[in-house]
Amino acid sequence: MTGRSALSFGIKTTPAQVSYEEIQRVWREADTVPEIEHAWLWDHLLPTFGDLSGPVYEGWTLLAALAAQTQRLRLGLLVTSNRLRLPAVLAKIATTVDVISHGRLDFGIGVGGIPGPLALREYDAYGVAAGAWRDAVASFAEACTIIRRLWTEEVFDFTGQHYQLKGARCYPKPIQRPHPPTLIGGGGTATLRIVAEHAEIWNMPGPPHNSVEHLSQRSRVLDEECAAIGRDPEGITRSAQIPLSYEDPARTRDTLQQLIDAGFCHLVLNLPAPYPADVARWVADELITPTLDRASHASRL
Repeated sequence: MTGRSALSFGIKTTPAQVSYEEIQRVWREADTVPEIEHAWLWDHLLPTFGDLSGPVYEGWTLLAALAAQTQRLRLGLLVTSNRLRLPAVLAKIATTVDVISHGRLDFGIGVGGIPGPLALREYDAYGVAAGAWRDAVASFAEACTIIRRLWTEEVFDFTGQHYQLKGARCYPKPIQRPHPPTLIGGGGTATLRIVAEHAEIWNMPGPPHNSVEHLSQRSRVLDEECAAIGRDPEGITRSAQIPLSYEDPARTRDTLQQLIDAGFCHLVLNLPAPYPADVARWVADELITPTLDRASHASRL
């Protein structure tokens, strides 16, 4: 397995069926817990679980608010849907969040998912054209190129199949140079080709959504895509997200260990709502510290 880096742990607070104040409380607490290095939101405009008429918050707006109220956490969306915003506009939004956070943005993005009933409901409600999957992947590849160029070049024109820009310019630039790290989510082979070309971090949902064996197989495909373009796969950190269990932390620790053994070192714990009091400290004490201790012990054997 390639793409190994130092272990890092983060949390994800899905901004649906929960209040802004609850998410704010968790992020402020997590910012004081050094074992938690990063925090994430999602990118949907309607709920995809629970009460389908319930509350959900727009991810980048919420991220900007939380960036202004934290000092240490790296932060991002896991992941932005490329279907929902024009890439040049998204580059400007992300730059603004990087400035607000003083250079703490990890730029998470993906194609936007194969449209199922819930996604189509969201697209129809907000006037988003679902289109063919191959077109969504092709437009995503163009978007990654546009965003990177806006962050690193002064002014340029772009004529692609899906996007056309004239006099494209993004100023100020992001705080992070040459640009914020890009995390791409998704496991299809066409997406992994784009990961190889553009990403510093690659993420997939882990158990129970995908088995560790499936993630390992997809990671090997990413290695092959890197080899095909002459990129060292060690330059791409392997990331996975899993839901945690408040009732059975041992099960969550076992899943984390399986992912670490498979070479996934950027690990995101999805916190179910409602969030218990002092949940960030609980995550550190019950999940992260025991996992780090176990990994340290194994490395000495």
